[in-house]
Amino acid sequence: MFGDLLGGGTDAPLAPGGKRFMTSMSDLFSSREMQALQGEAPTPLYFQLFSLLKNRILNGSIPHGEQMPTEEELAKGFSVSRITAKRALDDLAAAELVERRRGKGTFVTYTATFESVHAPLVGELEKLTNLAKRTHVKVLDVGKQLPPGDVAAEMGLDRGELAWRATRIRYTEDDVPYGHLISWTVGVTKGYTKRDLERRVRLDILKENGIEIAKIEQIVSAVPARDFFAQALNMDIGEPTLMMVRRIYDANNRLVDILYCHHNPRRFHFRLELDAGDYRTG
Repeated sequence: MFGDLLGGGTDAPLAPGGKRFMTSMSDLFSSREMQALQGEAPTPLYFQLFSLLKNRILNGSIPHGEQMPTEEELAKGFSVSRITAKRALDDLAAAELVERRRGKGTFVTYTATFESVHAPLVGELEKLTNLAKRTHVKVLDVGKQLPPGDVAAEMGLDRGELAWRATRIRYTEDDVPYGHLISWTVGVTKGYTKRDLERRVRLDILKENGIEIAKIEQIVSAVPARDFFAQALNMDIGEPTLMMVRRIYDANNRLVDILYCHHNPRRFHFRLELDAGDYRTG
C-alpha cells in the first residue's frame, strides 16, 4: 500500500473503478535494497530506512498523493522492528514529506519537480558495443520496479507502470571496478536476466526484443561520489566522479532506455572527436 503533499489533506487519488493506487514493496525496492539495512552500522536502522524512503519520495518513485507502506509492511519487508518502521515514518512526517492520518495511513505530501535535461552528445553503437566486449560487468540486481517520477515521465509510462531496473558494476580487463551503472528499460520481454546481462551486450538484447535503435543521446557532467558509488568504485566519498546519462530512442522516437553511469575518472575518460567540418567559429 502506498501516496499526498504540503498543505494536502485530500484523500489519495483513485484509480479507475474508485480504488486507491496500491504499490507493492517489491515494485519500489530491489531484494538487495530490502536486505541492505545494517544493524551494526554507526547510522541507526531507523535513519537508514528513513533515508531510503526519503529518496524514493524526492525522486518521485512514491508520488504526491500516494499511500506509503504501513509500519507492519516496512517492518516485515526490511526485517526491522515495528518501532524502527514507526520512527522512520514519523521522521518523514516531521520533514513534511508525508502526512500521518489516524486510521487511514501515511500519505505523501511532497510533489517532486524535475528539470528538463538536454543531451547533445550522440554516441556511436559500434563504440559502445566494443567497450562492452572489452570489459565485463557484475549484476547487483535486476527486475521490474516502479521507476522514479522523472524517468516515468520521460518514458511516457502510466502511473504504477513498471520498468526493468538493472544495477551493475563494470570492470576493466584487469578486473578493476570503474563504473557503477543503473538502467531503466521498457519494451523488453525476454533475455533480461542476471545471466544474460553479465554475458551479453545489452544493446544486442534490446535488438533481439524487436527494438530498433534509432538515436542515442548522452550528457556528461562531474558530480561528487556518494557513499555507495564511492564504495563500489574504490573512491573517497565526495571525490569527483564522471557522470554520464545515456538515452536510447527507438524508430518511433520513443525513449526505451535510460542509463545512469558513474565512472571513476582515474579509470575512465570520455573523448569527443570533431571533424574540421563540424567546427564553426563564432
